[in-house]
Amino acid sequence: MNIAILHYSVPPIVGGVEAVINAHAGLLLQAGHQVTLIAGAGNKSALPDGAEYIGIPEMDSRYPQVVQASQQLEEGIVPTEFENLTTSLRIELEASLRSFDTVIVHNIFTKHFNLPLTAALFHMLDRGEIRKCIAWCHDITWTSAHSRPKVHEGYPWDLLRTSREDITYVAVSRHRQKELAGLLEIPAERIRVVYNGVDPVEVYSLSQEGRSLIERLDLEQADLILLMPVRITQAKNIELALGVIANLKSRGMHVKLVITGTPDPHDPGDMEYYHSLLRERQRVDVVEEARFVYESGPEAGEGCTIGLPVVRELYRVCDVLLLPSHREGFGMPILEAGLVGMPVFTTKVPSAEEIGEQDVVRFSPEAKAEEVTELILNWLHSNPTQRLRRRVRQNFTWQAIFRHDILPLLTGKEVQ
Repeated sequence: MNIAILHYSVPPIVGGVEAVINAHAGLLLQAGHQVTLIAGAGNKSALPDGAEYIGIPEMDSRYPQVVQASQQLEEGIVPTEFENLTTSLRIELEASLRSFDTVIVHNIFTKHFNLPLTAALFHMLDRGEIRKCIAWCHDITWTSAHSRPKVHEGYPWDLLRTSREDITYVAVSRHRQKELAGLLEIPAERIRVVYNGVDPVEVYSLSQEGRSLIERLDLEQADLILLMPVRITQAKNIELALGVIANLKSRGMHVKLVITGTPDPHDPGDMEYYHSLLRERQRVDVVEEARFVYESGPEAGEGCTIGLPVVRELYRVCDVLLLPSHREGFGMPILEAGLVGMPVFTTKVPSAEEIGEQDVVRFSPEAKAEEVTELILNWLHSNPTQRLRRRVRQNFTWQAIFRHDILPLLTGKEVQ
């Protein structure tokens, strides 16, 4: 589709709505759509690669004539130049919007910052000059204690509380949905709720290598991600971890285990141990759940190794450090996990007891997988931080929101 996004300003102007628009534009471009941002202030160089930009200065809420008009409107006076501003904006927008399948309008239908622009869009809708219009409503002047005194009865202020059948309304929360439905006097069901999201790549500060690896490991939708930053040797007791993962899976959890290290290709014992783990993984049916980085290269069949910077990124992405080793020389992963605030489940090897003391969960190297599973589940069920982390990862990343909410809004087809 050919999509236009309208707002008073876009990046590099800094603001919450501007950041959301930037994210939406990037997602739409990645999905193969054409995207043009139309605003009073902005710059193409600050937008995602591939986005077009059309600048119409009068759309900016800080445009001198708009500022003067807004000052009078806030006092309840319709300025003499109001209709001229409206007509000028309508002519500019007619030329710009003619070719678009969908026009997404952020805040302009519910905020008072540029009422001539709101009026211009109403005139265009009246004339059928916008094919499909979506009003993305972040903020609402008429229901805001701070902004309510700045609007008055009658035209043009009433435009901000007038519903239209030819507009699809979107609110950014259920609270906003309820407010908007009451203001417009329409059923709440007519207003779609699409939350804002976060970008894990930015929050976790992921490199391109780390991002690609995490995509290949398919970690995004996991309920719980366990990390083992260890070499593949018998001393690491990886078979116990496979048993834990199998138990968690049997409890209905979507779980992932990431083993970062490699076997020594020159040590026949290490390679045989690695292949025995692959057989055990198959036997307990956790091929998709237990992932060796070593087998997860960009090209199938090629061994994969990662450096310490990417391992550090996995510490930020994963939820739990699992260290079921028979022995450890020092236990460096415990220090690293402690520094990033990651819970640690480790065997009672001397180094772990010295370093972790009472602040790690310890178990015997001879513990059964069921025992370790219960320790992890007890922690999980009592940890609201982890529950929130999981919910955000599964439901509130931009990719998840685009797939479940934004794409169906544009196409009219619900995601199965």
